[in-house]
Amino acid sequence: MIPSISEALAAAAAGTRLQGNLPVGTMASGAEIFLPYVALKGSAEGPCLWINGQVHGDEINGIVAAFDFMDSIDPRELKGHIVLTTTSNPFAFNARSKNAPQDGYDLDQSFPGNARGFITERVARTLYDNIIGCASVLINMHTMPTFFQARPYAVFKQDLDGRIDEQMLIDYLAGFNPALACLVSVDPGRGERLGNLAGALDHQMLLAGIPSFMVELGNGGVLNEDHVAQGVAGFRHVASRMGMLPPGEAGQSTPSSLTKVIRRARITFDHGGIFRALKQPGDIVPAGEPLGRLLDLYGRTKQVLTLPEDCLIIGIRRDPVVHTGDWFVFVALEWERVDLHST
Repeated sequence: MIPSISEALAAAAAGTRLQGNLPVGTMASGAEIFLPYVALKGSAEGPCLWINGQVHGDEINGIVAAFDFMDSIDPRELKGHIVLTTTSNPFAFNARSKNAPQDGYDLDQSFPGNARGFITERVARTLYDNIIGCASVLINMHTMPTFFQARPYAVFKQDLDGRIDEQMLIDYLAGFNPALACLVSVDPGRGERLGNLAGALDHQMLLAGIPSFMVELGNGGVLNEDHVAQGVAGFRHVASRMGMLPPGEAGQSTPSSLTKVIRRARITFDHGGIFRALKQPGDIVPAGEPLGRLLDLYGRTKQVLTLPEDCLIIGIRRDPVVHTGDWFVFVALEWERVDLHST
C-alpha cells in the first residue's frame, strides 16, 4: 500500500526533502499512471503550504517557479511542510494540451472527482483526497492558454458561505504582484462561461475550509523566467505570512494596492482569417477603440474589432490564425482599485 502524502510526511525525518508518486492507474502497456510530488518537512511543527504546479498540460511556469522556490529553502529552517504536486494532469502534460486526450475532460471542472470515473475524474479524486486533511493553504497554478499573451494575474473564487475571509486571500495573492486580482463567481446563473466552474480545485478547497486561490503565471507553452521569478517571490510571501520561514525571508515587498476585477468576458470572432492585435495585456481600451484587425486571405480588412464598453485587457491572442467562434481577447469589464492597507 503506497502511503498518502500525509503519511509520507509523518514517516519522514524532520528537516528533510522527500519525493514520491501518487498512483492513479495503469496504461494498456502496463505503465503506471501517477501524480509526482515533492515535499519539504520542516524541523518544527507548523502549517502546510500546498502548491499545485499545473492543472492543464500546457501550463509550465508554475511548475518551474515551485521548483526554484523549494530549492531555495533549507527544510531545517522551515516550520511545517511544503508540498508540490508538480503536474496534476499527466496525460495532458505529455500531450502538451489543455486536457487529457483520453477523455477530453477539463480537470479544472472535475473536482472533487470520482474514484471510479473517467481518468481525469480519477486524477482529481486522488489529488483531492491527498490535499484534504493535509493542506493549510493551497495555491493552484495556471497560465493563460498557449495561443494568448498575458501578464501574471490572480483569481479567487467567491465564497458565498463566508467560510474564508476574502481579505486573507487578497493578502496572500498580493505577494505575486499580480497585474489583476479577479473575483470570480461559480454560480451557474452568474458565471462568466459555461461549465462546472464550481469543480475547480481552489473552489473545492474553499468549500472544505482551506484558503485557496489561483495564480495565472503568464501564458502557456513557453517558459518565461521573469514570470518564474515572480512566482517564486509570491510563494515566499505566502509562506512568510503563514509563519513558516525565518524573519526577513518574505522576499519582495507587496504592492500598496491591487486592481480587483469584478466582471470579465471572453470575446470571439464572427469570421475566420488572420488576426493582428493592436493592444497589449494591461491596456485600458475606451469603448469603440480598435483592439485589432481581422484580415481575409486576400489581405483585406474583414473586420475592425471593437467593444461597446470600456475594457481592460487581461489577455490577447498571439496565434493569428483564427476561425469563427475562436476567442481573441479576455477582458475585464468592471474593476476597481483596492488599497491593501485599508482593507
